[in-house]
Amino acid sequence: MSKLTLVVGNKNYSSWSLRPWIFLRHHKIDFEEKWVSLFVDTTKGELAEYDSDFKVPILKDSELIVWDSLSILEYVSEAYLNNKGWPDDRKARSFARSISSEMHSSFCNVRNELPMNCRKKFENISLSEGAEREIERIKWLWRKCRSEYGSNGEWLFGDYSIADAMFAPIALRFNGYGIHLTGIEAAYIESVLKQPGIVEWVDAGKLETEVIEAVEIET
Repeated sequence: MSKLTLVVGNKNYSSWSLRPWIFLRHHKIDFEEKWVSLFVDTTKGELAEYDSDFKVPILKDSELIVWDSLSILEYVSEAYLNNKGWPDDRKARSFARSISSEMHSSFCNVRNELPMNCRKKFENISLSEGAEREIERIKWLWRKCRSEYGSNGEWLFGDYSIADAMFAPIALRFNGYGIHLTGIEAAYIESVLKQPGIVEWVDAGKLETEVIEAVEIET
């Protein structure tokens, strides 16, 4: 049995859980998955042992516990990939770190107005000015990454990186909510959507029956 255990939430909704899950899958790092249903009576009891303030994802490596998506990604890169989770080039690496941290801390309007939902497709979503601005910012970041740092592959920095894992839920959101994309950003979305791990995650999310009303939206 693998010594790595990744605790994740509902695959239909949990964008934070997707990030380390897809990163481990992409790099073929073996792990045991523990699924926890979120926002139900049993959630806190199942997560109480991990010191994560009852949040997912959580990575357990033998007796070591890491929580928070970006922290887990950094840990996996350091412990299992010889720090290859970031680009080798210093300038590209600095930009990758910056956009990953920006994804971690920003884009609140996109998070709130376009919650991840693998089971549904939406059309003609009405977005706030703030969400529209954030979407344009994300598209600009993707274009800059691909044009300046990603010429040697299909990912943001050519080879797959922590940045791709951080933006994977955004790609699913843009696809699910019919966000208009062209050129570089449209091609990038296609790379994400055909990634075997993403296909596996989305299919699993569609099979879930749990409904979290707080993040369901009506059109």
